[in-house]
Amino acid sequence: MIPDPSLFAPLLLASLAIFAWGCWKRLSLLSLGQPEDRCDNIGTRIGDMLRYAFGQKRVIAKPFGFNHFIIFWSFIILLIANTEFLLHGVFPSVSLTKLPDSVLLPLLLLLDIVSLLALAAVTAATVRRAVKPPYPEARTLEAFFILFLIGTLMLAYFGMNAAKISAMEDGARALARTWMPVSSFFAGMVPAATGSSVYGISWWGHALALLIFICYLPNSKHMHILTAIPNCFLQRLGKPNTQPREEFTIGNSFGVDRVDRYSWKDLLDTFTCTECGRCQNVCPAGITGKPLNPRAVIHDIKVNLLENGSALKKGAVPSTPLIGEGGEGSVSEGAIWSCTTCGACMEACPVFIEHMPKIIQLRRYLVESEAKFPEELLNLFENMEGRSNPWGIAPSERTKWCAQLDVKPFDRDTTEYLFYVGCAGSFDSRNKHVSVAMTQLLDRAGISWGILGKDEKCCGDSVRRLGNEYVFDKMARENVAMFIERGVKKVITQCPHCFTTLKNDYRQYGLELEVIHHSELLRNLVQDGRLAIEKTTRDMGTTVFHDSCYLGRHNDVYDAPRAVIEAATGQAPAEMGRNRSNAFCCGAGGGRMWMEEHVGERINLTRVNEALEQGPDTICVACPYCMTMFEDGLKDVKAENVRVRDVAEVMAEALLR
Repeated sequence: MIPDPSLFAPLLLASLAIFAWGCWKRLSLLSLGQPEDRCDNIGTRIGDMLRYAFGQKRVIAKPFGFNHFIIFWSFIILLIANTEFLLHGVFPSVSLTKLPDSVLLPLLLLLDIVSLLALAAVTAATVRRAVKPPYPEARTLEAFFILFLIGTLMLAYFGMNAAKISAMEDGARALARTWMPVSSFFAGMVPAATGSSVYGISWWGHALALLIFICYLPNSKHMHILTAIPNCFLQRLGKPNTQPREEFTIGNSFGVDRVDRYSWKDLLDTFTCTECGRCQNVCPAGITGKPLNPRAVIHDIKVNLLENGSALKKGAVPSTPLIGEGGEGSVSEGAIWSCTTCGACMEACPVFIEHMPKIIQLRRYLVESEAKFPEELLNLFENMEGRSNPWGIAPSERTKWCAQLDVKPFDRDTTEYLFYVGCAGSFDSRNKHVSVAMTQLLDRAGISWGILGKDEKCCGDSVRRLGNEYVFDKMARENVAMFIERGVKKVITQCPHCFTTLKNDYRQYGLELEVIHHSELLRNLVQDGRLAIEKTTRDMGTTVFHDSCYLGRHNDVYDAPRAVIEAATGQAPAEMGRNRSNAFCCGAGGGRMWMEEHVGERINLTRVNEALEQGPDTICVACPYCMTMFEDGLKDVKAENVRVRDVAEVMAEALLR
């Protein structure tokens, strides 16, 4: 059957109408979301879009990602051929052959090679998905169908060209072998007598595959083809290391229990998810058998939006609950409370979907509107609100760790740095040793510093990440008022959770502090010569370093603690298999420090066993939570011969022992 514009034109118009309706039906649902400004710093956003959407930077970070890079750019380049194909089908006079040879011939060569690369990449993707998929649920009919359509487009393209070449004169055929080598290879399989039939079959095969793809695209997960590029442009600038504030006024709702209470950008995320599985493959909760799957959370939010969208547009009550055990379209409470807020999912996502903030919004609703949370958190919330520390210890006990030391209170006129000791550094028996080591190092370096003593309050990190924004808001306001009153400008912390809260969260309350983690300060003091190491310590033996999620992924501090260890021991620490931005969580973040793990393997045991693979004598950390999780884990696996040391303790061993 030869191409017929009178038949093809109505099919094309119908397909475009279905495409437009499908896009409108889904994208119009974004209007249900709450307002959010994602259009600041246009220049930075354009640069990020070019780097991550068109440059596919995060995609090619994984080995098989290069295959997707080929498919993506093949899709972009072949838009030229496919656009010409559609126009030519309606208006036969439109053709690339009208271009001058100096443009046409290189273009034909490019399209020929790109089509072959696309066919090879699609074949590889099909084999991979059938034999070794990125995750078990990735073997779907939809995925294979899309790959089949793309493969059909490539084969039909070669079929059309081969049919044309088979009917050419010898001179033209020789020219085609130079500029269309792949199509010329297929032309050798097409007898001249059948050229017309092969062309017609190939043309309509290409047409039907393309029209089906156009119709199907907006109604499938492959809608990310349309939304991924804008989603990269609209990504959160900077690290997602804080959460939006809530206004506690009468009539306000708290957290998210309905999909329309997410922002429009949150809803766009759900249509952008490629379901590549990278997030679930790095999630510590999912890996250790917990009910959390970041990919499934985004998918469930999307399904909920699609099922409830029409009702919500009419102001009706949604039929499918967003939180619940109702299956697809609902996020289970088990999944919500399993998150450690480590940020690994967001670091791995090629299109910058923000999983963690959505989960915290669900926690806020459960805590603030329903008072539904794991039982062990009740004491935590009461202790935080009543005595401003997780254990409910009297504030007067905050200075017991330094009773035998000459520690001065912070004074705005004579003190440069506030040493914000934190709850663990003040009350936890093991982490008190880190506080002592740090004070000795500060004195050794001649730093002007002081503490708040019994007036110091918890920063509120855990309650905020657990969704108790009301208590966090109260704590943050009190701390900000005290810091302003005391004239605090520069702060040293030894806890990454205190570090990120004071540095990032408190900005929302109008407080701009110069906050430095103790590993950064120690690194700087060594580099400046204020801490001169004359003899490195050998007592640590072989060391391995564990990256804290809230220091590393959330704040990009990777090199400082390693530099401290190397300066103190004379050699760089060994690296675990998963390190730096790909590091595996200790299991304590997001308030999980105060909760038990009742399902699956304990996260800290997984990380401890990974550390032990390096055969270390000492596991080095830069976080009190990590310290606790590693020491508990080593006891559980009967490896008490391996020590856990904070970087400050390692430095103190070299300088003060």
